[in-house]
Amino acid sequence: MTDLQHGPLEDRHRDLGASFAEFGGWLMPVSYAGTVSEHNAARNAVGLFDVSHLGKALIRGPGAAEFVNATLTNDLSRIGPGKAQYTLCCTESGGVIDDLIAYYVDDDEIFLVPNAANTAAVVEALQAVVRPGLTITNEHRSYAVLAVQGPRSADVLGGLGLPTGMDYMGYADATYAGVPVRVCRTGYTGEHGYELLPPWDSAGVVFDALAAAVAAAGGEPAGLGARDTLRTEMGYPLHGHELALDISPLQARCGWAIGWKKDAFFGRDALLAEKAAGPRRLLRGLRMVGRGVLRPGLAVLAGETPVGVTTSGTFSPTLHVGIALALIDADAGVEDGERVTVDIRGRAAECEVVRPPFVQAKTR
Repeated sequence: MTDLQHGPLEDRHRDLGASFAEFGGWLMPVSYAGTVSEHNAARNAVGLFDVSHLGKALIRGPGAAEFVNATLTNDLSRIGPGKAQYTLCCTESGGVIDDLIAYYVDDDEIFLVPNAANTAAVVEALQAVVRPGLTITNEHRSYAVLAVQGPRSADVLGGLGLPTGMDYMGYADATYAGVPVRVCRTGYTGEHGYELLPPWDSAGVVFDALAAAVAAAGGEPAGLGARDTLRTEMGYPLHGHELALDISPLQARCGWAIGWKKDAFFGRDALLAEKAAGPRRLLRGLRMVGRGVLRPGLAVLAGETPVGVTTSGTFSPTLHVGIALALIDADAGVEDGERVTVDIRGRAAECEVVRPPFVQAKTR
């Protein structure tokens, strides 16, 4: 593991008894008390996630917002300062380099949070077309990212004097114990929650306060395992699984994050053509009828005919059943509510096709 990247809080996670694994080139805490316990804490009380591996990039200079709006898919003109937006960076063929969050600081400053392994690729794609007067910098190790997720998340932050009253996808800049921290009402769990960005080197002060407040609120620190089960229950895409260079936003049902009326963005012509023709496959949800656990990369069959492949799969701690996301051929004629089978090591597991999310979102 000597070649892996390390976050700013690794010693604290070890003190909390975390187990670790590689993810996106980073050594990440996978679990502390156990994935199911951490999952349920986020659904029923509050969970604290260290996701400092997420990338950070800054576009600054005259017309920065206009530049970003002409490159990334979503329509940045729909928001303004103090707001954030889910968007995608695509190739000209319509594949997805990454999905990310754009923070609108002002017309001349946009802050991006891409996925860990894709930060350099996003920065490279933007730098290839950068306009004179703009600077694009990789700020990966400038900020940590801490996610506080669950129905008691506002109580935790409010008790520390941090802002909580923003609308969904709104953010505010604040300080805690002299440490500047950006607080945004976002998350990856489907629960009411917040993501906090303190400076990388000062993150421990904020993490310690949050950990104590989360424990007092009946919550737990939560690792990568719970983050994955929570997002899968919501049907949220994970790059490399539901989004990729060969999986378009339309196939992943992320067309809502495309500003179709914009004059320009990476991949516009290819995505418009795909929209007109209809995507050749679509992301669907699978819910097991019997017992078992679904995993990525399993064949999906309608009768004896292969019609798709699972992209993510897990056991749902909320529903107590196996669930998966799968790309299903559009011409297979498979509809929601119908049954398909998934080949689990030679065993045909019956599943119902459903439209995600599997669990109702509470983000608003």
